[in-house]
Amino acid sequence: MSKTVAKRRNVKSKAKKKPKAGSDAVRYITEAEFKQLLMGARLGRYPARDVSLLMLMFEHGLRATELNQTKRSHLKLKEARFLVHRLKGSRSGEHPVSGSALRAARAYLRLRTDALPWLFVTERGAPFTRQGIYYLVSAIAACSGLHAIHPHMLRHGCGFALANRSRDTRLIQDYLGHTDIRNTERYTRTAARRFEGLWD
Repeated sequence: MSKTVAKRRNVKSKAKKKPKAGSDAVRYITEAEFKQLLMGARLGRYPARDVSLLMLMFEHGLRATELNQTKRSHLKLKEARFLVHRLKGSRSGEHPVSGSALRAARAYLRLRTDALPWLFVTERGAPFTRQGIYYLVSAIAACSGLHAIHPHMLRHGCGFALANRSRDTRLIQDYLGHTDIRNTERYTRTAARRFEGLWD
């Protein structure tokens, strides 16, 4: 009696598609939500520190790992300049500091009595860890009535806020330190305001 051997088919498993560079599927915080976040920060235990920290993160599109490595010397109050040291191969640069962020930083630094080099420190006088920044932002968001907010959403929020102001794509690319402009185009491509005035 002959055995029937079933033919085997080589079926390739479907590999998970990696998100394309420049994908629009990014979560970000809007400017209105950011104002709400600041209101929550002002009600916390360390309002001066937390408000200044959030403003610098949002207005300069900082990653959590970039923030926790920021030193006092990087923020030049007299010149209203901020030396942004990018990571992950991004381009570093010097940014002007807005009046509101400058006032917040001054209010915070006036309360500092230590000589520690880091710009932002915990209540124990230690530099923030990446996890510590994630916890802080999440806790402030919860107190603000916002949910599932994480630090990188502030960086994306910065990109979308600049795009909604019709800033040039190359300018935003340099500001956020992107080496690949496709990462910047996800902000400008979905900004509705860029079409305003076309029929005026």
